[in-house]
Amino acid sequence: MRLAWRVADVRAAEKTLMATLPEGTLMRRAAAGLARRCALLLEPTGGVYGSRVLLLVGSGDNGGDALFAGAALAARGAQVRALLLNPDRVHLAGLAALRRAGGFTTVDLPARADLVVDGIVGIGASGGLRQPAAAIVACLGDLRGRTGERPLIVAVDVPSGVRVDTGDVPGDAVTADVTVTFGCLKPAHLVGPAAPRCGQVELVDIGLGPNLVTDPAVRVADSQDIAEWWPRPGAASDKYTRGVVGLATGSAQYPGAALLSTSGALAGPTGMVRYAGSAQEEVVRAHPSVVAARRVADAGRVQAWVCGSGLGTGADARTELRSVLATSLPVLLDADAITLLVGGEHAEDLRRDAPLVLTPHDGEFKRLAGEAPGADRMAAAARLAAWTNAVVLLKGDRTIVATPGGEIWANPTGSPALATAGSGDVLAGLLGSLLAAGLPAVRAAVTAAYVHGLAGRHAAENGPVTAPDIAAALRPVLAGLLG
Repeated sequence: MRLAWRVADVRAAEKTLMATLPEGTLMRRAAAGLARRCALLLEPTGGVYGSRVLLLVGSGDNGGDALFAGAALAARGAQVRALLLNPDRVHLAGLAALRRAGGFTTVDLPARADLVVDGIVGIGASGGLRQPAAAIVACLGDLRGRTGERPLIVAVDVPSGVRVDTGDVPGDAVTADVTVTFGCLKPAHLVGPAAPRCGQVELVDIGLGPNLVTDPAVRVADSQDIAEWWPRPGAASDKYTRGVVGLATGSAQYPGAALLSTSGALAGPTGMVRYAGSAQEEVVRAHPSVVAARRVADAGRVQAWVCGSGLGTGADARTELRSVLATSLPVLLDADAITLLVGGEHAEDLRRDAPLVLTPHDGEFKRLAGEAPGADRMAAAARLAAWTNAVVLLKGDRTIVATPGGEIWANPTGSPALATAGSGDVLAGLLGSLLAAGLPAVRAAVTAAYVHGLAGRHAAENGPVTAPDIAAALRPVLAGLLG
């Protein structure tokens, strides 16, 4: 599992740690880690000696990190140039170290560089790049290194121009190949459009960990977490003890939603799937193991309900939604069920003790919350979770899962391949199966998003992806995860 902290928490931890260390120790630790990563990146194209390294140096500590790292590379024989974007506010000790090591400053962008270090702004910045930094960054693709390729770009802590606490990119920003960050991860490394701009993220330990006393801003599960959480049958298990999931999805008008949510549920850990809806004939024809009924009231005993995908928004759909919410079982509401909540008629129904999961995309979120998620998707999801007393899975390239208590998770496996009709229906069925198998709501949401994302990537290996392709990819992906 990976954890990330907001800027204020990082600053507080740094302040506590610096009070126990000689002045400049943290910066030198950070610069040493940065220089080491830069040296490793230069190895495949001839090594550090004789390489050309360009430092883009802003004011303050971020520029100081770049300058000290540049000094270490210059001492190993690299030709290091520092382009000072704010000479009046340059880190003087870092600049002196660079010059002592044989590096020098420049006022122009050179024609050649093997490596560019982005030390323009650090975690204290709040917006996009200003001029002249934006113009300089825009020209980096024109540089060429020893091999004739463009130079690798290494960001110091975060790519300059991103919003660190939200992962938003409000204007011009650096797109890095590698980001070397210090002490802990920050939200921009994990969420929003900033995350892909970070490239590969390497964390350098500078001793900050014990001083991070607040809860992390965001958590990210890894494959080991998913494998540990996944419910597995025991020797004494039967189809009922493994869990039975109920699906109130699809309709005569949208039978595909029923079929896709059923496919997702069947790939999950439960021992049985019950379907309730007007697409029952199509579902049983495609999936003979499913037990089907016309209404929720006739479906039989289940351990969790999935409601909404393709259900419609008429009177019959509203009746089925009320029937599901009236149970004392975990419930997942998706698509049309979320739309039915907008008018407020079901406000009383939402006051339930059993777990509730909502899985909106941005349009559904806006209808339900009254506004779009905006730049801070983590905060938006957390607000909706608190308001509805539900775990909210806000779909997107970096899907966010939020709990009513403010815990935030980001999914690292998202893929553009998932942006296809019916993909969410598959996700809903899989998540419902995890709920019925007894997984807590937040873990069920995080696990389903992770596996669903991997399935989208797996399906994309064979060309354009449809929702049935994603459903078909769930089993091979799970086989790889669970071993």
